[in-house]
Amino acid sequence: QVQLVESGGGLVQAGGSLRLSCAASGRTLGDYVMGWFRQAPGKEREFVAAISRSGTFTIYADSLKGRFTISRNNAKNTVYLQMNNLKPEDTAVYYCAAGTRLVVGRSSLEYTYWGQGTQVTVSS
Repeated sequence: QVQLVESGGGLVQAGGSLRLSCAASGRTLGDYVMGWFRQAPGKEREFVAAISRSGTFTIYADSLKGRFTISRNNAKNTVYLQMNNLKPEDTAVYYCAAGTRLVVGRSSLEYTYWGQGTQVTVSS
């Protein structure tokens, strides 16, 4: 199985940017569809973005399209989430997840392996 470790979270002012990384070990990252999800206090976990195994196909939550970009470097076994123009409502714990399906999906149920999460806090 694959182990996932997120990094890159932190405190940023509204309008700023952060790049999250998700490093995989134990298995080749290219074997998995990858996704990013987030969970704010008191709210359910929600889909952010996902990327196909080769990186050629991506999907985003409609509300985040244009501000967030998912990418991957299979040679480095790493997936990234570039977040621009951050807003206080983006404050959440961000999780990366790996799935074995052939297509990207928006449901957390489609992903088998999860990291521990990294906190992103956006101040106003």
